Amino acid sequence: VGNCKQEMLQKKKNAVLVDGVILNGPIMDSKAGEKFVEEACKIIMEEVIQKADDVTEKVCEWQAPETLKQILDLEMRDTGESHQKLLQLCRGVIQYSVKTSHPRFFNQLYAGLDYYSLVARFITEALNPSVYTYEVSPVFLLVEEAVIKKMIEFIGWKEGDGIFNPGGSVSNMYAMNLARYRFCPEIKEKGLSGLPRLVLFASEECHYSMKKAASFLGIGTENIYFIKTDERGKMIPEELEKQVQRARKEGSAPFLVCATAGTTVLGAFDPLDKIADICEKHGLWLHVDASWGGSALISRKHCRLLHGIHRADSVAWNPHKMLMAGIQCCALLVKDNSGLLKDCYSAKAAYLFQQDKFYDVSYDTGDKSIQCSRRPDAFKFWLMWKALGTTGLEERVNRALALARYLVEEIKKRDGFQLLLEPEYANVCFWYIPPSLRKMEHGPEFWQKLHQVAPIIKERMMKKGSMMLGYQPHQGKVNFFRQVVISPQVSREDMDFLLDEIELLAKDL
Repeated sequence: VGNCKQEMLQKKKNAVLVDGVILNGPIMDSKAGEKFVEEACKIIMEEVIQKADDVTEKVCEWQAPETLKQILDLEMRDTGESHQKLLQLCRGVIQYSVKTSHPRFFNQLYAGLDYYSLVARFITEALNPSVYTYEVSPVFLLVEEAVIKKMIEFIGWKEGDGIFNPGGSVSNMYAMNLARYRFCPEIKEKGLSGLPRLVLFASEECHYSMKKAASFLGIGTENIYFIKTDERGKMIPEELEKQVQRARKEGSAPFLVCATAGTTVLGAFDPLDKIADICEKHGLWLHVDASWGGSALISRKHCRLLHGIHRADSVAWNPHKMLMAGIQCCALLVKDNSGLLKDCYSAKAAYLFQQDKFYDVSYDTGDKSIQCSRRPDAFKFWLMWKALGTTGLEERVNRALALARYLVEEIKKRDGFQLLLEPEYANVCFWYIPPSLRKMEHGPEFWQKLHQVAPIIKERMMKKGSMMLGYQPHQGKVNFFRQVVISPQVSREDMDFLLDEIELLAKDL
């Protein structure tokens, strides 16, 4: 105690004051911080990681918003909370968050826990890098380069370029803007004034980010020509040809076709080869949104779903979905290797991208991005790929699709379950028809009543915490369930449980 007092007195004597603030020594208590990190990591290990594959745990601990606000004590105050209160808050956040790594979380196009990807996230969160220049992020820039090169190989291009982005929606926006820049490079300096009416084409089943991108970029949502799809949700090439010719007759300037490889709801894959023929004929940029379906490229058995993707000019592919690289992990890949990506997005910030650095400045790839600060998302995919190898990633895809096939066959065996269509990917779409509706004629009243079934079952499963399963109406069809298989922690027993649980939750409907 005496030594501590002497040290404090010595610091006061040597204190440097500026505006009443003592500048001597650090302000943070490193020891207390380290202890907090250590204890918080223990909570994460016990409450998240060790329970990730425990089906006896709840998928979610449902609370209404106003109740949850009170439970968690979200108010920020003038003085900081105690060490123990902060740990208590950490436990509360975990307790009331949805457990997306639970084997019975089927709600979205991502799920599960990959341990290697998680460790990669711990490392990058601790290092807190930003991937724009080699000088501040040497390892992660080289990792991104290696991962992009490998992904390009699976697409089937001999060379290419690319960049990781915060989401497939952003990748689609990048591609749309890149296609427009190639069509009219002067737009970068001169803007939209004086341009012809630009038109792009996408299927009726495309991701809603196409509308957002067209709106954001000033193209306008009315200038997306949505192409009819067949009964399986695939773009009809003949309809695309008609719409391109229509746009030209109207005096518009077509510049882009957005095809989809793995639609969000039905999991449909557009016929890429036939679409590529039309794009070549009319000189249109072909972008393939393979955010969901791109991971099938890893599988020698299922890569046929994306036949013709090598003819695309750009591809969006999200390893955080089927391959479980951890949100977010999304790449835009571009066939052009002449620097088109950099030409389109470069702003040549002199304080960041100096050309007289002592190393090869071609590794300063940040000028290809619309962001400045950028997360090292490729590292999650890289470490996981290093751990599992390509064969391990392939096994994940094959197993997920095999489990989806098992579920389809079980649905066919059970009364009250009805498939919308035979799936070709991991999206299994079906209705559950309760006993009270099974003898009804399939007229307007039947469909009106069936429309109400899925939301009630969804509410009951969430309040019970037994599982999470998505539902939606779609293209004139009333509410149906969309079950998605991703995680390797999911088993045949979980497929059986899903069907049993729906029957149990709806027995009185």
